[in-house]
Amino acid sequence: MLDKSIREFTELSASKLPVPGGGGVSALVGSLAASLAEMVTNLTAGKKKYAEYEEEIQRIMKETDELRISLLDCVNEDAKAFEPLAKAYSMDKNDPDYADTMENCLKSAAEAPHHILQLCCRVVELDERLAVIGSKLAVSDAATSVMLAHGAIYGAFINIKVNTRLMKDRAYAEELENRASGMLKEYGERALNCYQAVEKRLSNG
Repeated sequence: MLDKSIREFTELSASKLPVPGGGGVSALVGSLAASLAEMVTNLTAGKKKYAEYEEEIQRIMKETDELRISLLDCVNEDAKAFEPLAKAYSMDKNDPDYADTMENCLKSAAEAPHHILQLCCRVVELDERLAVIGSKLAVSDAATSVMLAHGAIYGAFINIKVNTRLMKDRAYAEELENRASGMLKEYGERALNCYQAVEKRLSNG
């Protein structure tokens, strides 16, 4: 999937094909969020005005680069997780292996967006710091980054829920949903607050 051009990727996403769907697109958006956060660090590093934060900026630069790559890998991770689920949907429901196969496939399919969710929450945390210590000339990109991460978090969450709702193991499903829902609420709010903090910083001249 990652060897596609941007145009090809969007054409595939717009088609009837199941991948890239919401999970893969959320991963790509999350990767773009991380890349913008990394750009803020690159535009802040080495500047005398922000010298006191240089060590921290370098640490954030390294982590945002890792997040960018990890979230790109999640595009393929999500697509691979869907393949066995698609096959399970085509199984005869009277097949004695159908229930177990479907359950295992649903759990695997929910793991990919959960991973995306976790990574995007970390992007939000780093953006919160960049909103404070990042170069004022680039801080608008931290705001853009955090809102992209916000969207990716919501996209990842709904792709968890679309799988957990069909699981027979309700204890597992509810535990995963509750954990993801908690992250959605916390980081959804934090992302919005971060965006507003950047707006305030830019308004202060």
